[in-house]
Order: sequence, then C-alpha cells, then structure tokens
Amino acid sequence: MATEAFAPAKINLTLHVTARRPDGYHMLDSLVVFVDVGDRLSFTAAPAMGLTVTGPFAPGVPDDARNLVWRAALAAGWTGHIALEKNLPHGAGIGGGSSDAAAVLRHLGQGDLDTAESLGADVPVCLSAVPKRMQGIGEILTPLPGLPELDVVLVNPGAHLATPGVFGALREKFNDQMEGLDSWITRDGFVAWLARQRNDLQAPAITLAPQISGALQALGDAELARMSGSGATCFGIYPDRTAAAAAAARIARDNPGWWCVAARTISARPQVVS
Repeated sequence: MATEAFAPAKINLTLHVTARRPDGYHMLDSLVVFVDVGDRLSFTAAPAMGLTVTGPFAPGVPDDARNLVWRAALAAGWTGHIALEKNLPHGAGIGGGSSDAAAVLRHLGQGDLDTAESLGADVPVCLSAVPKRMQGIGEILTPLPGLPELDVVLVNPGAHLATPGVFGALREKFNDQMEGLDSWITRDGFVAWLARQRNDLQAPAITLAPQISGALQALGDAELARMSGSGATCFGIYPDRTAAAAAAARIARDNPGWWCVAARTISARPQVVS
C-alpha cells in the first residue's frame, strides 16, 4: 500500500546577505514561508531502492542516486520505490529539490537536523515546512507562529539560475539584518514591514537573467513583488484569493511560456496521506 507526502514550494519573503565567512559561505537573515502548491511523492515498499519522476518538470530531473529524494531515503535508512511528481520548476529559488528531500525525511520520521543539513543548506528549513526565520548559513532556525496567511502569485519566466553563480555576482556581501520581527501586529502591517526588507540577491540575479525584471513588472499590480531565494521565481502578494487568481490568469495569458500559479501560504506542517 502506497502512502503520499507533499513537498510545498518555499518562498524567501526576505533574504538579507549579512556577511561572508572565511570559508566562502554567506551568512543570511531570511524569512521563509511555504505555500499550498508543490511536488507530490508516493512511497511503496520494495526490496530495492527505485525512483520514477513524472510531472510537468520531470525532464532533466535524475531518477537515481544523484537525486536528493534518493539520498534522503537512504539517509533515513529506507529502501523502496518512490514516485516523484515534479510540479515545481527546478533551479527556481523555491526549494524544489530541498523540499522534496525534506518531505522524504518527514514522511519517514527522520527529523534529525544534522541529517537534513548533510543533504543541503535549505533542507533543514524545509523539514517542518512552517514559517521560520533562517539565519547563519541556514542552520539557525526560529519558528514564527502566528504569521498572517498571504495570497500570492508565483511567476517563473523560464530562467534557471545556479545559486553559486548568483552569490558570485553579489557585490556587497555585508548588509544589514532584517528589522525587528515584532514591528507589525496585523496582516497589512506585516506586508508593510516586508516592503521595508530586501532580497539582496535580486539585483545580481537580474544581471544573470534579465527576464526576472519582466516577471516583476508583470506583478506590478501586487501589494509587493520580489524575487524569492536566488531566483528566478518571483512572488507577488495580493489582497485575497480572488485577486491572486485573477492576476495569475492574466500573467499566464500574456506570457504563455512562463510558469505562473496562485497560492496561499500555509502555517501547519504538511500531513502524510495514506
């Protein structure tokens, strides 16, 4: 009997690069949330490890030990067959592979942060898939319960960016941290607070993929539009589901080659589905 797990897309609502360590790793201060769109995984008992990949973004995704899903299963001490439905673009700044790996660990009851960290810097924050402040190189995680839910539109203009290249294009590597997280008490106050924060990787990412500017322009009617992570996916915050759905439909109609979806942030840990 198969069981299923959900791997939600990750959004860096903010991403401040505060320092660069002597070993080359960058120090971050980021507010991370997850949304109700993502990849799906199905687990079936089998005598040997196996992986199949389907879905709109399956092309180019390895179905062997190169895939974080495979590595996460082995790290959790499990062998069997996993079917991965790739609904999220890869190399897109929304944690697709990291969220997939975290979903495997979560599904198999492996909640060890050291194991998660061994698979990638973004896997620990994806492990519980609830809002967090992420600091250090991704290992310092502070839960943020009570964060207002947001209706968003995610747009990827078809660009794929390698994270090391974006960090390499970053000129100023020492920037301010986020403002105090207690400076808002309402949903509108939270959005206003977000607008005063930054994604320090947005400008260097645009130099590598100028079409990101087009995605941000398409989200021009949003309350706030910003790039997520190291790009190239951008998000726009809208007042409600209706406005987000209308914006997503308009952007998809005007840009048929882009990935564009309306979504809502989630505050509860994804559940296993039998």
